Amino acid sequence: MHVTETAAAAGGVRVFVDKQSPEAYHALTATAEAVRGVSAAAGLDRVLVELVNIRVSQINACAYCLNLHTRAALRAGETTQRLGVLPAWRDTQLFTPRERAALALAEATTCPADRPAQDAAYAEARSVLTDEEISAVIWVAITMNAFNRVSIMSKHPVRGVSAPPSV
Repeated sequence: MHVTETAAAAGGVRVFVDKQSPEAYHALTATAEAVRGVSAAAGLDRVLVELVNIRVSQINACAYCLNLHTRAALRAGETTQRLGVLPAWRDTQLFTPRERAALALAEATTCPADRPAQDAAYAEARSVLTDEEISAVIWVAITMNAFNRVSIMSKHPVRGVSAPPSV
């Protein structure tokens, strides 16, 4: 069993499922690689993909993935202002129509039981995204949701950094 003192202290001993079942985790990372290729082929830039990853991780409250993908977004050129208001993206004009459609679709993928929101998100996506982009955004959200579950259920720790990420 693979556990850490942090996991034990934070509500009981947790199995790091990625370490316990590496073959399943490797399949998930292979899926993520395929999704990266699909996203690139559809023309989704790295910033948009990271916005989707972060928004899904915010909804799921996955600290580990939020830490990882916020840093990746900053490296890709995203601004701290837009990252700061991402939970309220609907209430600002800082996001393009394409980004807004992708964020709505990512939220609908993450919370599929909200059928009216899902239908509205899909209609919005249809108005500004191609079929390839829609498929890629949904796959990014599906994959991020899976990684969120792995990290949440394993209680992967967020480690401090010695210096803030450069922007």
